[in-house]
Amino acid sequence: MTVASAVSASVDKALYDEQGYIIISDLIPPENIEALKAACERAIAKTRSGLWPHRRTVGKQFPPFDDSNPDSWGVQHIMHPDLGEPVFVEWYTSDALTNVSKELLQCSENELQMELFNLLINPLEHDFALRWHRDDVRENATAEEEVAALGLWTHGVQWNTALYEDSCLYVVPNTHTSPRTGEQRAQSMTQTPPADPLDMPGAIQVTLQPGQTVFYNSNILHCGAYNSKQRRATLHGCMGDTRGGSSRARNVLQHGLLWMTEDRFRDQLSGRGRRMLQALIDMKKGVKGDVGYSQMN
Repeated sequence: MTVASAVSASVDKALYDEQGYIIISDLIPPENIEALKAACERAIAKTRSGLWPHRRTVGKQFPPFDDSNPDSWGVQHIMHPDLGEPVFVEWYTSDALTNVSKELLQCSENELQMELFNLLINPLEHDFALRWHRDDVRENATAEEEVAALGLWTHGVQWNTALYEDSCLYVVPNTHTSPRTGEQRAQSMTQTPPADPLDMPGAIQVTLQPGQTVFYNSNILHCGAYNSKQRRATLHGCMGDTRGGSSRARNVLQHGLLWMTEDRFRDQLSGRGRRMLQALIDMKKGVKGDVGYSQMN
């Protein structure tokens, strides 16, 4: 049994379905960790120096991002050919990552859909935080609207893979399938990040050791707190399942993925990568008009 097969076989799908997240260790082969760390350091250096313009800006919690602040909390589009780091494409389309995604989505190889791949980093000058949110449900949604949206959100999986110890993510287990309680709603209706995320009823802090990955339903109630003094390089991505149709279109396409339709991107992909990319392009073609944005800054 290969390492990828062994990891996939150890996935506790029932636990993932119950609590909305699961942590898996040793997804990255030891010989690949240093290559990913080196690629991340180069990407971070380009972003902080201004050479790479696609970034998550301190002061902006959600897309669209801008240049209103020179400090950054993320690097966008790390599979972009202009960044010149093929190891990111190799990891995104690897057996280990796709096997776990298929297991959690209960989909076939041919149903996997390429989506987003970015890098979460520590700002240099400012601590930064994200408010409590669900990725594709607005904070002012009614309980009925939440239930309807959560019921549709079964055709994608998101993950954070930590290259250094990472304790930035907070989640409220089990909220991926149920509307917020009154107190949870009160603490997540504001645009302001919490002073202490653990004040949220049911919240836990997710700590990842280097090489660990948390897979989670991105409509689980969650937030993030970024310490500018704590080194962070966490791979942040998602994959979809074509059976979801256009249900994930806004969440994915809001990030601006025109570059992924170019031949020079397709040409660097494996056969698996090209199939996954075509699924994304097909979803994009099926959407009429502007998808808008999932959240407001």
